[in-house]
Amino acid sequence: MHFYLGALLLASCGWAWGTSDDLRIQHWERCGNLFDAKKIEICLTVTGSAADKANIRFNDKIVPSVRIRREQRGLRVTFRRNEMVSGPLWIEESGRQSNAVWISRGDSYVAAAGEKEVVKNADGITTYLNLVSLIIEERYDGLQESLALAKKYNATVVGAIPPLNLYQLRLPVRNLIERDALILRLSSEIQVDAVVIEETSPEKSAEGEAAETADKNRERSANRFWDAVDFYRKRIPVKQRHPIRVGIVERDLDFDAPDFHDYLAGCRGDKSRICVYARDADSADDHGSTVTGILAASWDGGGNEGFLRGLAPAESRFDIIVDRNSDAGVTANIAASVNMVEDGVRVLNWSWGFHRLGTKNSENRTLDSSVRSGLAMSGYEELLEEFFLWLRARHPNVIVVNSAGNSAAFSGQDEYRLPSSLVTEQLLVVGGHELNNGDNTDVSDPAFAKKRDSSNLDSRVDISAAACSYGSVTKAEEKAKLHCGTSYAAPLVTATIAAMLSINPELTPEQLRILLRRSAMAIGPDADLEKPDADDLTAPILPSERNQQLNHPHVGRSARLDMQSALDLAAQSLGRAR
Repeated sequence: MHFYLGALLLASCGWAWGTSDDLRIQHWERCGNLFDAKKIEICLTVTGSAADKANIRFNDKIVPSVRIRREQRGLRVTFRRNEMVSGPLWIEESGRQSNAVWISRGDSYVAAAGEKEVVKNADGITTYLNLVSLIIEERYDGLQESLALAKKYNATVVGAIPPLNLYQLRLPVRNLIERDALILRLSSEIQVDAVVIEETSPEKSAEGEAAETADKNRERSANRFWDAVDFYRKRIPVKQRHPIRVGIVERDLDFDAPDFHDYLAGCRGDKSRICVYARDADSADDHGSTVTGILAASWDGGGNEGFLRGLAPAESRFDIIVDRNSDAGVTANIAASVNMVEDGVRVLNWSWGFHRLGTKNSENRTLDSSVRSGLAMSGYEELLEEFFLWLRARHPNVIVVNSAGNSAAFSGQDEYRLPSSLVTEQLLVVGGHELNNGDNTDVSDPAFAKKRDSSNLDSRVDISAAACSYGSVTKAEEKAKLHCGTSYAAPLVTATIAAMLSINPELTPEQLRILLRRSAMAIGPDADLEKPDADDLTAPILPSERNQQLNHPHVGRSARLDMQSALDLAAQSLGRAR
């Protein structure tokens, strides 16, 4: 059978052992034959481990030493496919424990390009030279057809997202002219729906830092963050709380930071805490640590404060999987998302996105950050559409929360900004706001917060949330930096949805959107519904979202997240369901 083909090899373990005293898993990925019907192989990069004394635990059981091979560049762990169940893996040695990473049984993995496998295109964007992905028409066997095409064009299949019928090929090309010519030929094959190319490059960030506020994370007061924590602790009975699994598409986070240090090792069946599974990062102040911290950071002076962590004293259980599959751009983000959804994730946080090259913002300025070529955008659009079609057909209860972007552009323009321009019940788009300077103390006043100037906008944005959040620090009580951007607004909404689902896991994505909008506070000036989308941070609040009150003062304004009221409506939904 084709599952035994030895040519389908992923990269072998390719990382060096570190010298740090702290035991950490810095990287892992699938290796060996991705399609082997009998076994699954995992390659690990570990720092701080000493020779053969370490034990590897997977799903809280010690992995037999015969399944572990220490190689010059890392550890290779082999699992029997028919016995493997997705779960956490960590390392123990002499009383030390590493961070736990989530190992998925799923076969969605794609290869990242090396330094010599990327080039600059005519627009100055870094693009993959010899790695492309084929989306095969659903009526065909994707693996079989990809193998046939690989043989025909002297290529090799090196990655896959099987549920989406996507297979990644390494092409025999030496320059962009040869690549684009081969892409054209592959696109003309009757079984190929689309060809996806990756474009990644260092870019100046559209996010930024804000002025320090008097109280740590005070920006969140605009969303009634602490009121929501108090409501959940006091008003939601223990028997009414359900375990929820959340997926965050980020590379890693820093387990040396006080915000995350007590998440080392697996949860070991502890039902009264949050579990965080992720690769270890070198810096406490990176993007992944800040995004994840908004959900899970300790409340012990480590910089951030996690909303779901605040609920932990109420014996809540949230599993948070942080994964980005590989550094293979958008295709890897989708591969990670597919694996996490198949492993039971109900809420996905996507704090990423990009614009088509040439897109203009609301001030008619051409964007030069987070842009991709038309060739890449067409492939990404097909990939994202396939993902959401698969979600609707196979996992209709999963919701994806996406940041709107930070270019003051229009989120809803077709193809101009992905993923946020896609219209589907399972994609919720979040814009960013910040506190309004002044003496206003009434949080319900629409002027309590204002649109963040850089936030993307228009009616495709479903709701706004605080765009500014403190990052993690290396030592408790150190001064933290205040990071701002819709990347940090999105996880506030993700955390709220996770808590809502823990109250009522039967809520659908459509119902979650309705409850978030119905419970939302207003933001912005009084607006006429006939005004163009450019005047609105989010889709304007409708009379139907205010009990059919045509003259309600919120009608026509934009929507601002109210975390406490959203949890209240989720609790009320249980009574209506009965």
